[in-house]
Amino acid sequence: MQLREISAGKRDYLPLLLVGDEQEEMIDRYLDRGTLLVLEDGGVKALCVVTDEGNGTLELKNLAVDPRFQHQGYGRAVIALLVQRYRGAYRTLLAGTGDSPLTLPFYLACGFQRSHVIPNFFIDHYDHPIFECGRQLVDMIYLKREL
Repeated sequence: MQLREISAGKRDYLPLLLVGDEQEEMIDRYLDRGTLLVLEDGGVKALCVVTDEGNGTLELKNLAVDPRFQHQGYGRAVIALLVQRYRGAYRTLLAGTGDSPLTLPFYLACGFQRSHVIPNFFIDHYDHPIFECGRQLVDMIYLKREL
């Protein structure tokens, strides 16, 4: 299992990027300035996009696992490999997510702690309501992990 950086043809991964962030316009805001990494294990199983936010902070903008391979540890593997790859080069890894019973426990189990909240983020920045587990996402919950 390895993370491989993609520098050309990032938009070729749009179908999987849309699993992690369902609005293409939002992906366009960070894809070009971010580093796209794919997790390969006999083929692409997951991917992520990270951006340098300055002052030793790296932000995980998108983490997506191919739906056929979800709940098999690939998301946790991406986080572990990100920590390994960027430890020493950055101090903090941020991740923003909605108030979802799927994603919040995942990030907390991966060593993240709650950092701050951006009220109404999903209402203000998406052109349609976003739902997870029957719950509409409203606020962006930021979590952080020291590297």
